[in-house]
Amino acid sequence: MNLVHPNCINKPQFPPSPVSIHGVPLPQRNRKLSAVRVSNFAASTTEVVVDNGTAKRSLVSSTDAQNKAIPLGKSSSAMEQLDIERGVCIPFRKYSPEIVRNKVLESRGAVASLILRGVEIVWNLGLYWSSLMYDCLVGRDKEVVPFRARQLRNLLCDLGPSFIKAGQVLANRPDIIREDYMNELCILQDDVPPFPNQVSFNIIEEELGQPLEAVFSKISSQTIAAASLGQVYRATLRASGEDVAVKVQRPEIEPIIYRDLFLFRTLASFLNGISIQKLGCNAELIVDEFGEKLLEELDYTLEARNIEDFLENFKDDHTVKIPRVYKNLSGSRVLVMEWIDGIRCTDPQAIKNAGIDVNGFLTVGVSAALRQLLEFGLFHGDPHPGNIFAMRDGRIAYVDFGNVAVLSQQNKQILIDAVVHAVNEDYAEMANDFTRLGFLASGTDVSPIIPALEAIWQNSAGKGLSDFNFRIVTGQFNKLVYNYPIRIPERFSLVIRSLLTQEGICFTLKPDFKFLEVAYPYVAKRLLTDPNPALRERLIQVLFKDGVFQWKRLENLIVLAKENVAKMSSNPALQVKNVSSSRSWQIKSKLDLTDTIKDGARLFLFDEGIRRQLLLALTEDSKLHVQELVDVYRLVEDEIDIPSVAVEVVQDLPNLVRDFLLSWSNSVLSDR
Repeated sequence: MNLVHPNCINKPQFPPSPVSIHGVPLPQRNRKLSAVRVSNFAASTTEVVVDNGTAKRSLVSSTDAQNKAIPLGKSSSAMEQLDIERGVCIPFRKYSPEIVRNKVLESRGAVASLILRGVEIVWNLGLYWSSLMYDCLVGRDKEVVPFRARQLRNLLCDLGPSFIKAGQVLANRPDIIREDYMNELCILQDDVPPFPNQVSFNIIEEELGQPLEAVFSKISSQTIAAASLGQVYRATLRASGEDVAVKVQRPEIEPIIYRDLFLFRTLASFLNGISIQKLGCNAELIVDEFGEKLLEELDYTLEARNIEDFLENFKDDHTVKIPRVYKNLSGSRVLVMEWIDGIRCTDPQAIKNAGIDVNGFLTVGVSAALRQLLEFGLFHGDPHPGNIFAMRDGRIAYVDFGNVAVLSQQNKQILIDAVVHAVNEDYAEMANDFTRLGFLASGTDVSPIIPALEAIWQNSAGKGLSDFNFRIVTGQFNKLVYNYPIRIPERFSLVIRSLLTQEGICFTLKPDFKFLEVAYPYVAKRLLTDPNPALRERLIQVLFKDGVFQWKRLENLIVLAKENVAKMSSNPALQVKNVSSSRSWQIKSKLDLTDTIKDGARLFLFDEGIRRQLLLALTEDSKLHVQELVDVYRLVEDEIDIPSVAVEVVQDLPNLVRDFLLSWSNSVLSDR
């Protein structure tokens, strides 16, 4: 049965990972199945299971999806452009300009409400814009920036949840708004007025279909946290006595959101010319990105699925805590989750008093963030200090999964390509990576951007890992955004915000923390140990520069990878609790290079180009480089279980012979 929607034909799909490198076939190893959604908006209807990099799509029916989703074929060209950028195809979606328009214009009363709302918005924003123009006329525009930024934040709060959310998004969009305003709007991410408790409790009872006291033996009289779309209470389940977090959506928010999205997109249609000139894309596309994320966060059933996805991804990682979700007590407006009893990351003294090793905890946090980004392609989009906790056993805990982002297999591979190009100082290819990721419109001349990228990277990385700072790099990149037609796609604005926020948390806990000193060892381990053929290809690109094998780079990769394993193994959360788990832990406590050695040997035997380059590396400058080989062996001798490798080689011998005969027959036929 073909489960791919007809509208997806001839549109970008998840590209299958290569099963060969340089034409050399690699063995298909058993790999863990992982569920990854094509899009959070398709979560109710579409799921992708990735096995060996191949996407298999299954359609899941739900009443809610049937009511709200429409076929992709009815979406606008701006939406299709987003699909192309992301490298995925969405057969059904909950957001489209047509859905928004139909919802808003479904009755005469709705039209009247729309007109009144439009007048309110235009009047308030018009007054604010007039004050900015007056500041420019009298020459005081620079000195009143802090006041005007604060005034804008208060105005967005007064205009309601859609504008609060828009302000939160603008706080991470240096391509749209200047930095001093961004800093003020960041306050909206943590400081939003709550709505009355009784209103919240009524919504909970409506969703659960029973009185509050029948479900909870107690519930907090004050909100634990308040956000633009909802607020959170702490409660105790009457049936089990477990403490839970109860998230409640703001009342009557959906009609307001749809109405405001319609007005946003109508306004954007008049700004397309300016947007294309400044950002390289039309303004409607930016509104569509915003609308998708906003409607996703409105449906708490999607957030419940986000939590389940994170639980699945980290089920074998004992350093990460993800709360359970009580689906039988949750709905589209109420979400009940396990209560996380951790320490806020903004309190370094409490973390130290709890006996938590700060260095180990930071290593766990950075590794978890990089796994989300580069391994799973599903990452937490709002990891501010209120959403990340330190558990007393050394684990890191995440809460609030309403705002997550999905990266396709293609996007993940391009990000890894960008890392490789940065290591190799190939700035022309880095610029092309920006186009492939959607920062630049297709066909844009990247030659003027290459020197700017080179200057940013060399100024930041040239000083060494000890002085590398994401915030400084981001500040320099913001200037680049203003000078060139660069648009930051929504998913990557979340990536940037996520990395900046987590780096800020790291600095709070340890002021001299070096992010790359933790990130590089993780990437090194990934390149050396991941059996994915795509990563094997990138490892070769790192080890060969201008056709010359980089011995020192290989040694550095091994040292960094061993460092990551050592730091992770020292975390108390990974200490063996019982005998049954000790065997698996012993395997994880070493840098397992078995598959890498086997694949390297296979390439050496079958790939004439690789074999020639390695032999040249051993005989470079008219001398045998035996010492380099010895140095590499000494680095890995403790990590290699020789008997185990020998057994696996013997077991793989039939495949090796078959591949050798195929390679030989192909070469004979090609010669003729």
